[in-house]
Amino acid sequence: MIPSHFFANLARMKLIYRWPLMRNIQSENIAEHSLQVAMVAHALSVISNRLFGGELDADRAAVMALFHDASEVLTGDLPTPVKYHNPEIAREYKKIELAAEQRLLDLLPVELKEDYRPLLDSGSADTKLASVVKDADTLCAYTKCLEELAAGNREFEPARKRLEEMLTQRMTPTIRYFIDTFVPSFSLPLDELSPH
Repeated sequence: MIPSHFFANLARMKLIYRWPLMRNIQSENIAEHSLQVAMVAHALSVISNRLFGGELDADRAAVMALFHDASEVLTGDLPTPVKYHNPEIAREYKKIELAAEQRLLDLLPVELKEDYRPLLDSGSADTKLASVVKDADTLCAYTKCLEELAAGNREFEPARKRLEEMLTQRMTPTIRYFIDTFVPSFSLPLDELSPH
């Protein structure tokens, strides 16, 4: 049996920090971020199913979210203002991401590749669940901004505005429910998070 470096590479998610060009009160790595995105993607799926007639696989959405930034162990986290500075950079970076996804897949034993392909290869993902993961990713970036702003870090104000606009463009009844129900708590201190 040939050894695989797949999980050793994924273990490095904890070494890749998000928001690299910004001053952070609390640093955040992609492993922590992926866990939070998984929890929110699961919640969005449950909310959609229970309240709005959705038929989403919440467990699958959570697993997809766990892997959504895995390729960054090879590429690092390119800051959004750089990644989307112009269409040409965005296109070229997408090619880099796709190559990194393929490289991670190539690290797997051949008998496991097809099980991981929908989790690592963005072109093979379930489009409905990929959209839920994108919504969760955007919500988690937004709540990160709220946490930083609540701690007095004004550096995150432009990102908050940009993400708020993105959420407005992506708005669904499910996202609105999540925002109204869960997001206000992200600006509160610990003592105010306890039950009454």
